[in-house]
Amino acid sequence: MKNCSTLFLASLTVLLLNTSCSSTSKTVSASNSAPAKSIEASGYDAALAQQLGADEYGMKQYVMAFLKSGPNRDQDKTVAAALQKAHLNNINRLAEEGKLVVAGPFLDKGEVRGIYIFNVTSIEEAQKLTETDPAIQAGRLVMELHPWYGSAALMQVNDTHKKLEKKNVAE
Repeated sequence: MKNCSTLFLASLTVLLLNTSCSSTSKTVSASNSAPAKSIEASGYDAALAQQLGADEYGMKQYVMAFLKSGPNRDQDKTVAAALQKAHLNNINRLAEEGKLVVAGPFLDKGEVRGIYIFNVTSIEEAQKLTETDPAIQAGRLVMELHPWYGSAALMQVNDTHKKLEKKNVAE
């Protein structure tokens, strides 16, 4: 009977060790003190991460632009409205091309008028894109550009937005 108990305990120990070792190979730990979390349980999607350009933290590099009031804001209402429409059309074009991930105005009418988040990795690339904006060309707006590190999930904002908008802002 003692041999059967020893054999049972040895078998149970081997089973537990095998289970523990196989689940340990599927875990990731954020730090040495944090409990391990299963990749499967986290919802990690390797294909989506690769598609969106995510690094191991689910992040990627962008360039953020602060749109500021430019030196030439004295256009009459008709010209200002035409520039605004052309500015919005340019935003839509850059979004369709996948170069502009997020754009929007600030609502406080201050010096900083809005933001862009460009899907590029250099200030030079973003600068070339800002130069296509008619409001920039006219001096109505100026851009301040900064490299920025944010969630790769932002790459899905434009597709989701299309499902939410009843009317396009440029219309």
